[in-house]
Amino acid sequence: MSKVIEHLLAGTLEVTGRLVDASNATLYGECTFNDEKMAVIYKPIAGERPLWDFPDGNLAHREYASYLISEYSGWKVVPPTVLREGPFGVGMVQQWIDIDESIDLALYYREDNENLRRMALFDAVINNTDRKIGHLLPVVDGSLLGCDHGVTFHEENKLRTVIWQFAERELTAEEIHTLDELARRLHIESEVLHGLITDIEFSALIARIEGLIESGKFPSPNEDWPAVPWPPF
Repeated sequence: MSKVIEHLLAGTLEVTGRLVDASNATLYGECTFNDEKMAVIYKPIAGERPLWDFPDGNLAHREYASYLISEYSGWKVVPPTVLREGPFGVGMVQQWIDIDESIDLALYYREDNENLRRMALFDAVINNTDRKIGHLLPVVDGSLLGCDHGVTFHEENKLRTVIWQFAERELTAEEIHTLDELARRLHIESEVLHGLITDIEFSALIARIEGLIESGKFPSPNEDWPAVPWPPF
């Protein structure tokens, strides 16, 4: 267990604010462990609004499942995330990430770089239905993280993202190897994932990975579903 995950799980959680633009309860706070404070985002399940196309489970579980995929694959594109009890009940708690303020996100998301390519492949795997520009978190060290992964893992193809510059591009041998290893890992960790998403969604997750390996390409927009979230930011 990493020190950050231990901190998130064992620390005392205190809510100090709220992100008012979020559609579900998204609370800002501090997690204190061994006299060290860490800024966090806390999304209690009790603050979620029901969604017609995600009737089963909850968004917090999907956020945590997305983090696990990020870790199992080695992509590490999601900030440290846990499920735990908090002041308003069980929810998702995630380390707050300070972004590189020198980067203009309105220009950055269109670039052709390895960080965005990795995020695009991750989104294709988890079937992210809401990758907005503002959900991209470029960090000062040059890495890229992403947030807000509650509407993911649907069994139908609902990929909706602002990152389409890699559509139909061929996957590299390394990317295909990563997908193959991820599929193997998911079979090993199936019990964990089954506790977070439905059986049908888990089967669809494996099928998406196998489909990417078989096609050897990044997916294209689904003509039966809006390809870009609105608003895009």
